[in-house]
Amino acid sequence: MSLVGEIAAAASLIAGAFFAVVGAIGLIRMPDCYTRMHAASVTETLGAGLLLFGLLLHAGVTLNGAKLVMLGLLIFFASPTATHALARAAFMREPARTNSSGKDASTQTSRIAPSTCVASLPAPPTPLPGGEGSVACPPGGQVPR
Repeated sequence: MSLVGEIAAAASLIAGAFFAVVGAIGLIRMPDCYTRMHAASVTETLGAGLLLFGLLLHAGVTLNGAKLVMLGLLIFFASPTATHALARAAFMREPARTNSSGKDASTQTSRIAPSTCVASLPAPPTPLPGGEGSVACPPGGQVPR
């Protein structure tokens, strides 16, 4: 690998480590759930992304490089989705904010209470004939007609 590639890989690794440390400090120092989630998402997306990019530059075009690309794509798509789901769950769990006049001060026009979310779930499916643990097909795999 050339000197420029080594310098770029090292700079990416150092920047990724920096963002990971800043995100870890943010997890400790931030006051509430939402800002902590932001610090965690910065760590996961930017810190891990730069670390993976630095490792990819160092690995080159090899099977390890392909694995690093797949891991980066997984982090790129899964991290924001998981952070959004966690933030929505935290938002649904906390009580509605009210101002001094007693009206809802949240930016949402309507809020679904957590109890209605649980109550609106469908009933579980009925068990198969034969009780719990019954096999849907006979052992031979042939379904009788």
